Amino acid sequence: MFGGLVSCFDLAGPNISGPGSIGKTIMVPIPDSVSATVDDSLGIDSMLYEQLTLHLVHNAPGPRWPVRTPHPSPGSLLPFKRIVAFYGNLYSTGMGILGELPPQQMLQQLSIEVRNWEQADSLIPVQPALHYIAVTAQCNPGPGAKYRLRMPGTEIEKVLALARQINAIVFLDIQVGHSTLQEEIPALEKYLLMPDVHLGIDPEYSMKYGQVPCTAIGTFDAADINFASSWLASLVEQRQLPPKILVVHRFTQAMVTNYKAIKLHPEVQIVMNMDGFGSPAKKLDSYKGWIANQPVQFAGFKLFYKNDVVTGKHLMQPSEVLKLYPSPIYIQYQ
Repeated sequence: MFGGLVSCFDLAGPNISGPGSIGKTIMVPIPDSVSATVDDSLGIDSMLYEQLTLHLVHNAPGPRWPVRTPHPSPGSLLPFKRIVAFYGNLYSTGMGILGELPPQQMLQQLSIEVRNWEQADSLIPVQPALHYIAVTAQCNPGPGAKYRLRMPGTEIEKVLALARQINAIVFLDIQVGHSTLQEEIPALEKYLLMPDVHLGIDPEYSMKYGQVPCTAIGTFDAADINFASSWLASLVEQRQLPPKILVVHRFTQAMVTNYKAIKLHPEVQIVMNMDGFGSPAKKLDSYKGWIANQPVQFAGFKLFYKNDVVTGKHLMQPSEVLKLYPSPIYIQYQ
């Protein structure tokens, strides 16, 4: 059947960057210098938007954070909710918590994590999510020598049904192998037309120089990310959908090139997700080096139930992660 699914997702690789920096979470009134009004024409509470973006930087805005962008389109989830997602694939117990546990047990565990994050930060409500690897990189070339395998619609439908049991949103993740985002994203259009379905893309498995997936760390350029965000923005605009979230995984410098050229759209919210495992010190260094020091729009952080404990002897708790500058608005468990 689908025994070709690679299991190297638990081997995300080393975290390499400079010294980390941890802030302190506090709440103070919005500074007078920040213009915050309720703009009914936008369909969002712009005062709350400003308050929450400041909250994510511990009310200490700096030259990089918060990223100053126009207010999002109506229906945007970020930063009004913090997303807590379970990641994986239903065919494999080794690719993440989403496929490791029986479905109902998995949903119960996700609900527990949601409560943990709600207790850690009472200001931002938590939105549960299932982050499903819908296109998996492969060690074998397969049909067309694409080194990737598309999951059947029946499996995606299972994930959608599970998510709706707990009012979760869904992310469909793409590992292109030797394929391209231009080929893989449109193939998921019927699902991305759903208001509760969003997109993830993984540079680690984008093998632009012909390597076999898992033998080297791949890369996306700003041009790749711009294609994904522009495609989503057009879909939102043409079909009058709520804004989409685009999650981009990253744990090394070379995984994302020319980050300053990444374009933002009001119809799409981009999260750079720190995807490395290891000790808290290594994870914080990677976060500072490739997420905080190279800002795009929003920040994410990944926690590995197994690999963080095995390699780093410690699974970071919400209170620890929230001390990061900026605080991640997207949390992923593998």
